[in-house]
Amino acid sequence: MTTMKQEPAPRQPAGPSPARRQHGPGPAGVAAARCVSRLQRGYRRDNPAAVADLARLRRGAGQTAHMVQDHWGLGGLEELGDALAESSTRVRREHAEEAVYLAVTLWALHQQSVRDGDMHSPGTTLGGAVRTLIQKKTEEKPGSDDSENEPLRKRLVRVGTADSIVSVAVRLREIVLLLRGGQVPLDYGRLADQLCRWQTPSGRAAVRREWGREFHLAAPRRGSTARNGDDGSDAIDPSLSFGGTDDDYGPGD
Repeated sequence: MTTMKQEPAPRQPAGPSPARRQHGPGPAGVAAARCVSRLQRGYRRDNPAAVADLARLRRGAGQTAHMVQDHWGLGGLEELGDALAESSTRVRREHAEEAVYLAVTLWALHQQSVRDGDMHSPGTTLGGAVRTLIQKKTEEKPGSDDSENEPLRKRLVRVGTADSIVSVAVRLREIVLLLRGGQVPLDYGRLADQLCRWQTPSGRAAVRREWGREFHLAAPRRGSTARNGDDGSDAIDPSLSFGGTDDDYGPGD
């Protein structure tokens, strides 16, 4: 009896394992960044329409999407429709809506009355921004110790321990007001993606870990002036990036 010779299985191309594969921004991050970047350019140029939109939006900081009728058509939700259509990343639409609206309204509060700088700055993490603010306060008050900045760290911890998107919104608003006072910027596209994932059970734990890593890895290192990834490293574990297995919904579901 003749036996058929089995062909060897084709070799897979070398590359990073799926758990460590880096992902780009999800639709929530894309939509928030587009909306904020557009409004930020107009606001800093004193464009009347952008100034009026920012004034309306900042009053929604800490609230949820669709609650304020005056914000229908604002808050990045129109940009979200385009981002969902363009993206193959699977997210739940209502989660993305809450994340984008919260990120955009928080930016409006952050940018208020700041005309000489961008308060949306890609690559600036939430934990890293809080660490930067602590460092600025320490430099402004020589001789101060860590205990004087403990309330700032505790505010970040309170965001991490929040148990609802409403609680997250209120606690982030408190941090944003402090960041505005110190003119420390934040990446609102990245924050929107994190807030979108936070709304899933497994995503919530991952995002909490991200915020903790951002804070700790932004600390000054002995013999180095690099902060917040300036040395070429990323303060976020790539295995926790947006687009992993935490969400099982299709675009716009």
